[in-house]
Amino acid sequence: MSFLPQLAFVLILGVAGYILTKRIKFLRRNIFLGKAETRNDHSEDRWKTMALVAFGQQKMFKRIIPALLHLLIYVGFVVINLEVLEFILDGILGTHRLFAPFLGGVYTAAMNMFEFLAVAVLFSCVVFLTRRYVTKVERFQKPEMKGWPALDATLILVIEIILMIAVLTMNATDQILAERGADHYLALGPLFFSGLIRPLFEGMSIEALHFIERFAWWFHIVGILAFAVYVTYSKHLHIFLAFPNTWYSNLKPKGEMVNMPEVTNEVNMMLGIPTEAASYPPAEIGRFGAKDINDLSWINIMNAYSCTECGRCTSECPANLTGKKLSPRKIMMDVRDRAEEVGKSIDAGGPGFEDGKSLLGDYITKEELNACTSCNACVEACPVNIDPLSIILQMRRYVAMEESGTPAQWNAMFQNMETSFSPWKFSPSDRFNWAEKVKEEEVK
Repeated sequence: MSFLPQLAFVLILGVAGYILTKRIKFLRRNIFLGKAETRNDHSEDRWKTMALVAFGQQKMFKRIIPALLHLLIYVGFVVINLEVLEFILDGILGTHRLFAPFLGGVYTAAMNMFEFLAVAVLFSCVVFLTRRYVTKVERFQKPEMKGWPALDATLILVIEIILMIAVLTMNATDQILAERGADHYLALGPLFFSGLIRPLFEGMSIEALHFIERFAWWFHIVGILAFAVYVTYSKHLHIFLAFPNTWYSNLKPKGEMVNMPEVTNEVNMMLGIPTEAASYPPAEIGRFGAKDINDLSWINIMNAYSCTECGRCTSECPANLTGKKLSPRKIMMDVRDRAEEVGKSIDAGGPGFEDGKSLLGDYITKEELNACTSCNACVEACPVNIDPLSIILQMRRYVAMEESGTPAQWNAMFQNMETSFSPWKFSPSDRFNWAEKVKEEEVK
């Protein structure tokens, strides 16, 4: 018995594991280029949020049809990949359907369930391709979705379709070989979905069937390993990051803006309120707001890597709907792209953050930031609890406090807020004069 197939399989498995490990370390390092932030409070609520939003896909069901199709792919991905364990063990041990003799009829039932999910995944992927290229759902046609983002989504859908076809082809030829008494092949009982395509292979020789069955087996397992690596370069990284991303969600009310600790401490000291600030000033003055990704928190960068590019945030954004350049999805894609650029530069021994570029200006413009209404529609719409508004506000703070680059009308409003405690330029004592006029009108 030749051990060459087993050695080849172990080699492929090792190479895939090495590339995957290296990529995971790269992603982790990139995420932690951001500033430290602690969110470990209310752990019970966080576990609940992760279970409902990431595992239960609660927010997806605001749009029922794509939600159901996505659920089929999600369940299929999780359940069918249970079979990958058998594939791996068969590849290492040189066996074929290792679990079948031990499980009997349960194995046949499981295979029928896997095939049903394979067909469901195949159907869902075809529908999603149709939505992108035939019906052309508007949120997939935005400028930021041109080029690689569109190709990435298409590749994933096509790869999943091919992998599901490989599973059905393998099962169909496998059962024909078993019925013809070929060595190492076990009759499993009726398999419904692969049985539908058996007529395509019935007239073939045992040699041809064996070649097709082995090719489909190798194609499927190598495809799964390649897919696992590819996902880390793709928007489909959300398959894994959705879970920590939802666990670290901002649990505060959506209308509550986070104050800058530096400013809060200064105000408290001016008012004589005890502060947690150090007795001595920091050696280096911190930056107000965010200009580049290292000014954001690591949770902001993890948000960017978790982005599904589904566009629900942009489709709900009132600024985008009225023709403004702001797209919350693009904001997240830009943060991720900048993190990738800096990370690759660091690994190559390059300048890293000192490359003359920054997130503000080279990726995201002031026009985009100024268009935001701070309404939180994007945060509410995101199916994995990404918070684009947090990034927008931090970058707007930098523009206002470091560059004094906000529009003149905004500066006038800021001054009124500081001196009159309202956006309008009149004394606080006159704030309710309008009510007196209303009473006068009522008397008349």
